[in-house]
Amino acid sequence: MTTENRGLFESTELIYSYSRQQALEDGVLVDASEMAKEAGIKFPTALTRVVWADIVVPDKIAQSHGESIQGRLWDVLWMFRVAARANRGGDTILYRLIATRGGRQHTRELKAVCGPGDTAAPVITIMLPDED
Repeated sequence: MTTENRGLFESTELIYSYSRQQALEDGVLVDASEMAKEAGIKFPTALTRVVWADIVVPDKIAQSHGESIQGRLWDVLWMFRVAARANRGGDTILYRLIATRGGRQHTRELKAVCGPGDTAAPVITIMLPDED
């Protein structure tokens, strides 16, 4: 990149960058794009590891009641799709879903952010509201 194209950062040296692909490879993000396409979501979609562990992966009690990773992932993605259709614009959507943990139902809030991925094409990341 030439100096004239760097603008505000012309005298700044890039110290470190962490790509979305690296986050997927490291397990910080979990790719859900295949099922997202089935749910009608057209952009690559990933969930944070926290959402995956806390909401998507059922505990033993939920498993004993027939809940599965696939079913819970579908719920997360489908509820995002419903919220996205109702959204009037903006790159961030907050939405809720019900998930069981410890044999009890809990309403959980999630945040979905649409932004540029590694190639500047749009990607969606679903996370907890306090994650970024």
